[in-house]
Amino acid sequence: MFLEIIFLFFATIFAFWLSSICGGGASLILIPILNIIIPTTIVPFSLTIGTFASSASRIVLFRKYINWHIFFWFVPFSIPAVLIGALLIKYLNPLYLQLVVGFILIGNFHQLFKNIKELNSNSKPYPKLLLSIVGFIAGFISGVTGSVGLLFNRFYLRYGLNKEEIVATRAANEIFLHLIKLIFYIAVGLYSTYSLWLGVVIAAASIISTYSVKFILPFLSDFLFRKIGYGSMVVSGLFLLVVTFRSILQKDQIYLYTNTFDERTLNWRNSNFILEFAFDEGLEIERPINSLELPQNLRITHEKLNSIYDKILIEKVYRVALKPKYEFYCFKNNILTKLEIEE
Repeated sequence: MFLEIIFLFFATIFAFWLSSICGGGASLILIPILNIIIPTTIVPFSLTIGTFASSASRIVLFRKYINWHIFFWFVPFSIPAVLIGALLIKYLNPLYLQLVVGFILIGNFHQLFKNIKELNSNSKPYPKLLLSIVGFIAGFISGVTGSVGLLFNRFYLRYGLNKEEIVATRAANEIFLHLIKLIFYIAVGLYSTYSLWLGVVIAAASIISTYSVKFILPFLSDFLFRKIGYGSMVVSGLFLLVVTFRSILQKDQIYLYTNTFDERTLNWRNSNFILEFAFDEGLEIERPINSLELPQNLRITHEKLNSIYDKILIEKVYRVALKPKYEFYCFKNNILTKLEIEE
């Protein structure tokens, strides 16, 4: 256990050093390590203690670089949003939100090929309304997923801030989100004494990391800082997509198989869907149903057919810009008769 803590300590220094330069990503490194040491449900508590301490130390060291205009329009709207996100986490699946985040991060790929003139030409202050909207979205996503650093890195990079201003302003904006999450985790009991001590270890390492970054930043040009920022978003987006896709496939039991009619069928949460495309009818999505899901007029048809055939299987077919239709697969002495009836 002692070796695990030592490893966590030095991994945290590296993770937050990388996070300061890249605009986030510490959670991608630390979450897998914490999952090995403590139960998954209390990992966010330990990690949030560390991120709170990291933001606080960055504010202390870089406070003169904070852009207060962004702060005063970002934070007031992010605080209620993080509470809404935290309350809705019981009803929303964070995995699908992470999937969207992954695609958004990869969308920064083209930024890697821009020169310094092109990057600077895109930099401009945002109007107050947009600042408040970004703050609200950041708070909501933070409440649901627990992390927003990399997703909104592009927002800071395109605002026209230099590297010290980005580090300081991002820390000032996010520290309140971390504090609210800590209060929420304690209120609902998502913590333990051991997770608290691990959080303290992460916090201590994050502070050391912040102090070392202060001496590293002067050696990085603003152009290189921006390139590293965009590159980290793309890499993290790819990583997030792979991990999230794998989790969704396992959790929602998504897989392909061949059904009774030799059709390729997609299973999702114990629901079956068949996707077909025909040049004369276009795109169709088919779903197996039982007779109780039929419209009243087709139930009468089903009863008549039921007296003739040994077994009847039904599929509802959804069509683009057309009313649904129903396919009846009727078996008599192992001979199949297919009937198509429109709603």
